[in-house]
Amino acid sequence: MAEVLSQSQIDALLNSMNGGGGGQAAQEEKQPEKKYRKYDFSSPRKFTKDRLKMLNSIFDNYSRMLTTRINGLVHTTCEITVESVEEQRYFEFSNALTDNAVLTTAHLVLKDEVEETPVLLYVTTPMMVSMMDRMTGGNGDIENLPDEYSYTELDLKLYEVLIQDFVAMMGVTWENYIQLDFEFGRVENNPTLVQLIGLEETVVLIDIKVTFPNTAGSMSVVLPEAVLSNIFTEMSLGSPSKKANNEEKSEEIFEHLRDSTLEIRAELARTTLRLDDIYRLNVGDVIDLNQKQDSALNLYVGGQRWFNGLMGVSDKKLAVKIKEVYHNAGRRGELQNGQ
Repeated sequence: MAEVLSQSQIDALLNSMNGGGGGQAAQEEKQPEKKYRKYDFSSPRKFTKDRLKMLNSIFDNYSRMLTTRINGLVHTTCEITVESVEEQRYFEFSNALTDNAVLTTAHLVLKDEVEETPVLLYVTTPMMVSMMDRMTGGNGDIENLPDEYSYTELDLKLYEVLIQDFVAMMGVTWENYIQLDFEFGRVENNPTLVQLIGLEETVVLIDIKVTFPNTAGSMSVVLPEAVLSNIFTEMSLGSPSKKANNEEKSEEIFEHLRDSTLEIRAELARTTLRLDDIYRLNVGDVIDLNQKQDSALNLYVGGQRWFNGLMGVSDKKLAVKIKEVYHNAGRRGELQNGQ
């Protein structure tokens, strides 16, 4: 039986004939070629997609908080969104900076320790000038702003006031994951002459888009590998799953240790005798220990003092009743040194 063409197949055949033939091959040629980012095998990725997604979520929250703060500072409405979170080399970011670019350094404070490697913040000049103009009573209009505009000394003072708020809020957005802070460092108006981060160092670049009614710009946050590694390591140590794994391993270790054999030694007291006195000792002789009858004696396990207690009798056998347990190893060492 002959095959019956559907209406869509008939239309495709007619279109092919009207277009000079070629059929499906011609359609494939018209399709745009997919572009793929080249993978650099000499510098493998340091952070997983899950880590980058987490950073995206953190800075989404940061964007919302920053929106509220900027609206209060410059008395206008703005929209702030995270455009991208990408891992790259620092030179890819620094090479894109202009000669009049201004960078801000901030330092991670984790467990009261300040990280030496700085976190960098960069805000485009038109957007920053627009905000400073609004802070000083203007309407934020920057139509006549030259492309190579350089900040004045007054501009840099206002810049620092604004950017300190941006830095202070960065630590708050991490609260759902870990407790940390970021300290404001300084404003660097000539970053091309200062090597803030190694050019080959891996960083995570967060691009944030900021839109005002009469202007738009962007803000970039550069997180170096050293800073992120410290944060992720601390998060892993404090995660519930990590604690559960540690508890399981501890229990497994104790299961193996329960069958171990250790020497337990009870010590009544210590005294000093001359070798001549020891040579003359006989059965029935008494050695004065300068110790009361009901004094506590020490129990040693594996050569370390673990307990003290009182001597007694159990089932017609000599026994020691545990009176105190020394849980702290450091405390046991101090007791030994104090004997």
